[in-house]
Amino acid sequence: MAVEFNHTIVSSSDKEASSRFLAEILGLGEPGSYGPFAVVQLANGTSLDFADANGQVRTQHYAFLVSGDEFDQIRARIVERGLTFWADPFHRQEGEINTNDGGRGLYWDDPDGHNLEILTIPYGG
Repeated sequence: MAVEFNHTIVSSSDKEASSRFLAEILGLGEPGSYGPFAVVQLANGTSLDFADANGQVRTQHYAFLVSGDEFDQIRARIVERGLTFWADPFHRQEGEINTNDGGRGLYWDDPDGHNLEILTIPYGG
Protein backbone atom coordinates (compact mmCIF):
# COMPACT_ATOMS: atom_id res chain seq x y z
CA MET A 1 0.00 0.00 0.00
CA ALA A 2 1.29 3.44 -0.90
CA VAL A 3 1.08 5.97 1.92
CA GLU A 4 -0.63 9.22 0.93
CA PHE A 5 -1.20 12.39 2.88
CA ASN A 6 -4.93 12.92 3.47
CA HIS A 7 -5.57 15.92 5.77
CA THR A 8 -4.26 18.01 8.61
CA ILE A 9 -5.94 20.12 11.26
CA VAL A 10 -5.23 23.85 11.15
CA SER A 11 -5.58 25.67 14.46
CA SER A 12 -7.40 28.99 14.11
CA SER A 13 -9.04 31.70 16.18
CA ASP A 14 -12.10 31.61 13.86
CA LYS A 15 -12.32 28.47 11.72
CA GLU A 16 -15.00 29.90 9.42
CA ALA A 17 -13.12 33.15 8.68
CA SER A 18 -9.74 31.43 8.34
CA SER A 19 -10.99 28.71 6.01
CA ARG A 20 -12.81 31.28 3.82
CA PHE A 21 -9.68 33.46 3.71
CA LEU A 22 -7.55 30.59 2.41
CA ALA A 23 -10.16 29.30 -0.03
CA GLU A 24 -10.71 32.78 -1.48
CA ILE A 25 -7.00 33.58 -1.84
CA LEU A 26 -6.26 30.21 -3.48
CA GLY A 27 -9.35 30.42 -5.71
CA LEU A 28 -10.91 27.25 -4.29
CA GLY A 29 -14.50 26.36 -3.61
CA GLU A 30 -16.41 27.41 -0.53
CA PRO A 31 -15.21 25.51 2.56
CA GLY A 32 -17.37 22.62 3.66
CA SER A 33 -17.85 21.20 7.11
CA TYR A 34 -17.15 17.88 8.73
CA GLY A 35 -17.98 17.54 12.40
CA PRO A 36 -16.31 20.43 14.23
CA PHE A 37 -14.14 21.38 11.22
CA ALA A 38 -14.36 23.90 8.37
CA VAL A 39 -12.79 21.98 5.49
CA VAL A 40 -10.83 23.42 2.56
CA GLN A 41 -10.60 20.72 -0.09
CA LEU A 42 -7.49 20.72 -2.29
CA ALA A 43 -7.23 19.35 -5.84
CA ASN A 44 -5.21 16.25 -4.98
CA GLY A 45 -7.73 14.76 -2.57
CA THR A 46 -6.20 16.31 0.55
CA SER A 47 -7.82 18.82 2.84
CA LEU A 48 -7.03 21.39 5.47
CA ASP A 49 -9.49 21.01 8.32
CA PHE A 50 -9.76 24.24 10.32
CA ALA A 51 -10.60 24.00 14.02
CA ASP A 52 -11.17 26.71 16.59
CA ALA A 53 -8.17 26.81 18.92
CA ASN A 54 -10.06 28.06 21.99
CA GLY A 55 -6.87 29.72 23.12
CA GLN A 56 -3.51 30.57 21.64
CA VAL A 57 -2.96 29.51 18.02
CA ARG A 58 0.35 27.78 17.34
CA THR A 59 1.38 28.98 13.91
CA GLN A 60 2.54 26.57 11.23
CA HIS A 61 3.78 26.66 7.64
CA TYR A 62 1.61 25.46 4.75
CA ALA A 63 2.93 25.34 1.17
CA PHE A 64 0.86 24.90 -1.99
CA LEU A 65 2.17 23.77 -5.38
CA VAL A 66 0.38 25.74 -8.12
CA SER A 67 0.65 26.28 -11.87
CA GLY A 68 2.13 29.46 -13.33
CA ASP A 69 -1.33 30.81 -14.16
CA GLU A 70 -2.62 29.99 -10.67
CA PHE A 71 0.43 31.73 -9.18
CA ASP A 72 -0.41 34.91 -11.09
CA GLN A 73 -4.07 34.77 -10.03
CA ILE A 74 -3.25 34.12 -6.36
CA ARG A 75 -0.61 36.86 -6.29
CA ALA A 76 -3.18 39.25 -7.80
CA ARG A 77 -5.69 38.39 -5.05
CA ILE A 78 -3.01 38.95 -2.40
CA VAL A 79 -2.16 42.35 -3.89
CA GLU A 80 -5.87 43.29 -4.29
CA ARG A 81 -6.40 42.67 -0.57
CA GLY A 82 -3.38 44.78 0.32
CA LEU A 83 -1.66 41.84 2.02
CA THR A 84 2.07 41.91 2.55
CA PHE A 85 4.03 39.14 0.87
CA TRP A 86 7.66 38.12 0.85
CA ALA A 87 10.09 36.13 -1.30
CA ASP A 88 11.43 34.24 1.71
CA PRO A 89 10.03 32.31 4.69
CA PHE A 90 11.73 34.66 7.17
CA HIS A 91 9.86 37.68 5.76
CA ARG A 92 12.97 39.69 4.89
CA GLN A 93 12.33 40.36 1.17
CA GLU A 94 9.02 42.20 1.23
CA GLY A 95 7.04 42.67 -1.98
CA GLU A 96 9.28 40.28 -3.96
CA ILE A 97 8.93 36.77 -5.33
CA ASN A 98 11.63 34.12 -5.44
CA THR A 99 12.77 32.06 -8.42
CA ASN A 100 13.98 29.00 -6.54
CA ASP A 101 14.63 25.93 -8.70
CA GLY A 102 13.59 27.88 -11.80
CA GLY A 103 10.04 28.46 -10.60
CA ARG A 104 8.34 31.24 -8.66
CA GLY A 105 7.31 31.42 -5.04
CA LEU A 106 6.07 33.78 -2.37
CA TYR A 107 4.95 33.77 1.25
CA TRP A 108 2.18 35.60 3.12
CA ASP A 109 0.44 35.27 6.48
CA ASP A 110 -3.10 34.25 7.21
CA PRO A 111 -5.13 36.12 9.87
CA ASP A 112 -3.70 33.90 12.64
CA GLY A 113 -0.10 34.24 11.48
CA HIS A 114 0.27 30.91 9.70
CA ASN A 115 3.08 31.25 7.14
CA LEU A 116 1.51 30.38 3.76
CA GLU A 117 3.50 29.71 0.60
CA ILE A 118 2.77 29.17 -3.08
CA LEU A 119 5.39 27.75 -5.42
CA THR A 120 5.36 26.66 -9.04
CA ILE A 121 8.21 24.14 -8.89
CA PRO A 122 8.72 21.66 -6.02
CA TYR A 123 11.94 22.13 -4.04
CA GLY A 124 14.79 20.31 -5.72
CA GLY A 125 13.34 20.97 -9.18
